[in-house]
Amino acid sequence: MDTNDTGRIRDFLDGFRWDRVAHLPYKEEGSAPFKDITRQVLFADPRLHCELRYFEMAAGGYSTLERHAHMHGVMVLRGRGECLVGGEVRAVKPYDLVSIPPWTWHQFRASRREPLGFLCMVNAERDRPQLPTVEELSALRADPHIAAFLDGRSAS
Repeated sequence: MDTNDTGRIRDFLDGFRWDRVAHLPYKEEGSAPFKDITRQVLFADPRLHCELRYFEMAAGGYSTLERHAHMHGVMVLRGRGECLVGGEVRAVKPYDLVSIPPWTWHQFRASRREPLGFLCMVNAERDRPQLPTVEELSALRADPHIAAFLDGRSAS
């Protein structure tokens, strides 16, 4: 976001877009497993010491299964889906709040019927995500509910 006077108010547009906010790829292709997700950075002014971002995944899309030292604050804005936080898989819907503690495995998945969009607040300075090792993924998959979630076979 601009730190000058011209960027103080930006209109909400159709399709969960905002005026003068770039519609970006979620991550670089091939950098990690994900499907049908985009990113918009709504606020990134260094004076805030955090970033507020909007992520949206198409029906059946998902974010990367990852963990890192920084925490996230998430608010679902549209659609339905599920999220994995640590050892728990939960259904999410508009206005649900999700706290993701540091070093906690997490992933979001849109339902097969509709897109899922959410706001995500993170520290401005943060570490790079870690992907699970084969052993860590195997340990997660030992729980049948988590295995079904990771395979896209959950109830949503």
